Amino acid sequence: MRSGEAKEIILATNPSMEGDATALYLRQQLLNMNVRVTRLARGLPVGGDLEYADQNTLLRALAGRQEMS
Repeated sequence: MRSGEAKEIILATNPSMEGDATALYLRQQLLNMNVRVTRLARGLPVGGDLEYADQNTLLRALAGRQEMS
């Protein structure tokens, strides 16, 4: 990704330890980019897979996303 191409990157990983690790790794990789990095809110069950989430749950999670610091 070239700097300035995106204003925000939304990370949508599973709400699990593996998903947390992936999100943190990606955040570290993007530190030098001038881009807002957010992650879906925790409206999804811990240990669940995004594959099984319904549209309303995903919409609520997207609306409640939070900045990763």
